[in-house]
Amino acid sequence: MTSGPDRQEIAALVAAATEAGARPSAACAAAGLSPRTLRRWQGPDGGIREDRRPSADRPAPANKLTEEERDRIAATCATPEFASLPPSQIVPRLADRNIWIASESSFYRVLRERGQNHRRGRARPLRAGNHRRASRRRGRARC
Repeated sequence: MTSGPDRQEIAALVAAATEAGARPSAACAAAGLSPRTLRRWQGPDGGIREDRRPSADRPAPANKLTEEERDRIAATCATPEFASLPPSQIVPRLADRNIWIASESSFYRVLRERGQNHRRGRARPLRAGNHRRASRRRGRARC
């Protein structure tokens, strides 16, 4: 994003270059922007406008999960039946029972936000270790 003073400075430099005889497209290219960007910066009165993106009204999406739905996801994953299963297995099992809470990606997102997106299986996690292959020819381990 370009700040208001920087926009005014760039516009003044482009205007000075065009007054000196340069084409507007070449002056804009030298400034590192397109002529369309410069026209978009200009307000109806001819002045340079501030960037309105930071102060824009951004309403929450209509399909955003409520806090109750997020709590239900966390509670469902914490039940003994689903405690050792990943969301990729929980959601289809709930769907087989005609229960819909949220999508699989929403399950993963909520668990990650609450710090519960860890290994959920019963088996021990894989350990990073020294994986040496035995050499059959020489009868000793190689790296």
